[in-house]
Amino acid sequence: MPKTGCPYNASAHNRRVGNSSPATTYREASWKYLLQVVYPISEETASHPVETCRNLMPMNPIEKQLSVTAQSVKKQIPISDNDETCMVALRDLKKKLRQMWPHLNERGRRILASAEALQAGYGGVSLVSRVCGLSRRTITEGIKELTQAPLSEHRIGSARQPYRIRRPGGGRKLTEVKYPAIVSTLERLLQDQNEVGGNPMTEQKWVRSSLRRLSEQLTAEGHPVSGGTVGRLLQKMGFSLKANQRKQGRSGCPERDEQFRYIAAQKQRFIAASLPVISIDTKKKELIGPFRNKGKTWCRQAEDVNEHDFPGVTRCRAVPFGIYDIVRNEGHVYVGVSNNTPEFAVCSIARWWKGAGRRSYPRARELLVLADSGGSNGCRARAWKLSLQERLCDELGLAVTVGHYPTGCSKWNPVEHRLFSCISKNWEGKPLKTLEIMLACIRGTSTATGLKVAAFLDEGVYARGRKVTSADFEGLSLESHTVCPKWNYTLRPRRFGNKDQSNCGTGMSHVEWCHDLRRH
Repeated sequence: MPKTGCPYNASAHNRRVGNSSPATTYREASWKYLLQVVYPISEETASHPVETCRNLMPMNPIEKQLSVTAQSVKKQIPISDNDETCMVALRDLKKKLRQMWPHLNERGRRILASAEALQAGYGGVSLVSRVCGLSRRTITEGIKELTQAPLSEHRIGSARQPYRIRRPGGGRKLTEVKYPAIVSTLERLLQDQNEVGGNPMTEQKWVRSSLRRLSEQLTAEGHPVSGGTVGRLLQKMGFSLKANQRKQGRSGCPERDEQFRYIAAQKQRFIAASLPVISIDTKKKELIGPFRNKGKTWCRQAEDVNEHDFPGVTRCRAVPFGIYDIVRNEGHVYVGVSNNTPEFAVCSIARWWKGAGRRSYPRARELLVLADSGGSNGCRARAWKLSLQERLCDELGLAVTVGHYPTGCSKWNPVEHRLFSCISKNWEGKPLKTLEIMLACIRGTSTATGLKVAAFLDEGVYARGRKVTSADFEGLSLESHTVCPKWNYTLRPRRFGNKDQSNCGTGMSHVEWCHDLRRH
């Protein structure tokens, strides 16, 4: 017997329409209501409901399901004026499902459909099944789920976690369950074929072969698995994808921290005395020509560059030497087209002092230079110290104090991360086809903290391999510091007899040069 109080009572419908034939069932009547509510049909198409359903254009999954299932209606069932309640209920059901369906997961849709079927009463499972597209069995299981236990127990209980949608154990079984011996087989393959390497001092391990190769070996052993499954098994065994990791600093350098503290103290002393502090280094050499430059830039069309970066077809090789004024946050880059030699580095510092340094520090008689331990301005390069003595101390009358960063610590040199990194970002994706383009990119570099960069071209020729004799080196006015003497030293102007030979390049004595400096 049908349940009373249900708006979809098939017996009541049969009595209203005066049709007691078994063919006039609740299912046919319900779908006739749907056709008239969702897809109104005219009198011309009333005699062909199936063809009318085929011509409909569904806009979402629910309407598509209605269009497909409505083709099962074989004949038109007359609807009386007393069926307004059924039509309104179907319209509300369709509207509710259309709004909530896209925001629910698999379990949420099953619960919603089951609740609507329970509310509809007798025949509600079939009606909701055809409206939403879920099978009758799915809705029936959802009704059992609703009636057997509260919804909160399914989410909080130990049998089901909040993130689970299906019951534990559903879905395809794991490879370890299907092939219980696969883990031991993989371990045997790794050990027998010397696939595993590791650090003897730590627990770090790595695998030599690729996942594809290990997958083929396991398949040959009778365990057909994919490379992704092999990777998952290796992760359980303690392996993971890692890149090479560089060590911070070099081992066997006990004076490293002491040198960093001494450089910091030297900077504070010079800054407190309003003396210049500069950080210097040579940037990576750049090939000038139509060559690819790493990075991306906003443009309508990418520039064409050569397929290979062969040095033989380049116009020239640019050598950017950077000077970063720590106090004033200013950068000066001198682009050379010759060799990266100590003479080129010292000439760039001399040009900076004659240009911006002298104007910025008119009363300064000392200069602190921070440099790396290697390269053209290395701590062991005799030509570097001799060039400082001749070009800065003797000619310009400056006392130059040099502090070298420990070996392998060039990343802490301020010119690296405060000047060179900003320049590299500024010309990313821009081919340096000419020196003018390169200089323009350097001059256009700026930061939110107020960095300003000036660029100059140095077309001088600097020969390599300058020999410094022992007599020349012993004649230097070199004073090594007591703290890390190999990295810290001071060069002062030399005096020959009663004559001051400093500033010999200007033709003036040291006193006359000082008066001339004050006038400027």
